[in-house]
Amino acid sequence: MDLLADYRRATMFFETGDPSGAARLLEPIVDAEPGNAAVRQLLARAYFQSAQLNRAEEHLRELIDRDPSDHYAHHVLGRTLERLNRHNDALRHLRIAAAMYATNDDYRTALERVETRVGGTR
Repeated sequence: MDLLADYRRATMFFETGDPSGAARLLEPIVDAEPGNAAVRQLLARAYFQSAQLNRAEEHLRELIDRDPSDHYAHHVLGRTLERLNRHNDALRHLRIAAAMYATNDDYRTALERVETRVGGTR
């Protein structure tokens, strides 16, 4: 197995709109290199894009456990929880991401949307 070649192919699949194809290529890479954050993040994003939200949540939580300062993982986890209709859970991660990277409009927009959904600032 050529992990680098498979990662490049997975990236191409993801970028061309085939997140399920990307996930199939990335799963064995994560198994072979569980500490590789870049591969795990792309796999989580592929799961998110293909609506495999529980799988996305699992990998995003692993990323955050390893690096609590990963604002992007917090943001995508918040978005994943939002899509799972777990808005109160999403709010925590969206707030963390927005606090870490206050100039990111996507982070702020997602946070405002979920805050509105749960009825303000709980």
